[in-house]
Amino acid sequence: MIEPQMSPYGSWKSPITSDLIVAGAIALGGPRLDADCLYWSEGRPSEGGRSVIVQRTPDGQTQDVTPASYNVRTRVHEYGGGASLIDAGVVYFVNFADQRLYRQPVGEDPQPVTGESQYRYADFRLDSRRNSLVSVQEDHSAEGEAVNRIVSIDLETGTSTTLAEGYDFYASPRLSPDGSQLCWICWNHPQMPWDGTELWVAPVNEKGTLGTATLVAGSTTESIFQPQWSPDGVLYFVSDRTNWWNLYRWDSGSIDSLYPKEAEFGLPQWVFGMSTYTFANAETIICIYSENGNDTLAKLNTSSKTLEVIPTPYSSLSA
Repeated sequence: MIEPQMSPYGSWKSPITSDLIVAGAIALGGPRLDADCLYWSEGRPSEGGRSVIVQRTPDGQTQDVTPASYNVRTRVHEYGGGASLIDAGVVYFVNFADQRLYRQPVGEDPQPVTGESQYRYADFRLDSRRNSLVSVQEDHSAEGEAVNRIVSIDLETGTSTTLAEGYDFYASPRLSPDGSQLCWICWNHPQMPWDGTELWVAPVNEKGTLGTATLVAGSTTESIFQPQWSPDGVLYFVSDRTNWWNLYRWDSGSIDSLYPKEAEFGLPQWVFGMSTYTFANAETIICIYSENGNDTLAKLNTSSKTLEVIPTPYSSLSA
């Protein structure tokens, strides 16, 4: 029999350690398809919280894409998110230790795109037309507050060209399918992104710089979430202009509400890359909305503006 031991209240040694609690709690996120392979990220407590990109092939085999010496994580805005992109079998990611951007064809070693610097990167998209990445860049090279901007990064030279700056924060730079337009959201102190943001769009010329930008929606009291281009080049976004985060589209200079509903089709944007909807095709949106504390999966027809619930056994959903 084990003899009982006396200890001051609250200072006894528990057999239930923090390592024991989180040992099997792998955090899954960022599911995405590229060609016929599925990818996702895993945050692994057993590896010091290292974040890894994992691939599942059509035959059901899984493998780590990220080598053991790399950790896919960005420190932009400190909260992170949006640290990787996969396109045509190539992974672009930010490594936590040096905050540099890397390019890695699956099965090969990562190669740095950007040099060593005081810059951080997040929420990037491939501009295949100009062989570059469009990214949020956070500049810590000077004293005081970091400077945020949107840049285009040449994949051959690693040099960056500023596309948009002047606001305290930027997120969601998204190129239209033909690469001719770029949208983004931005905001200033003291707003948080769920308080008030602005959605801008600008034409992109052949050299990759921007023409005159147009304010589409948003203000210090209107929050814009997840701007996204449809396959046929129409700009969609979520706005809380009715005090409910609903879906809208902007086409030919006018804003159109897709399905007014007292439900939340958006989320507080704590990190980059958050998503509540995607396109199955130009006329079909697969979305998640929250109503009365429950999440629902649904299909929204953008032509008829009709919503069809997709039944699931779950009350909480994320993408």
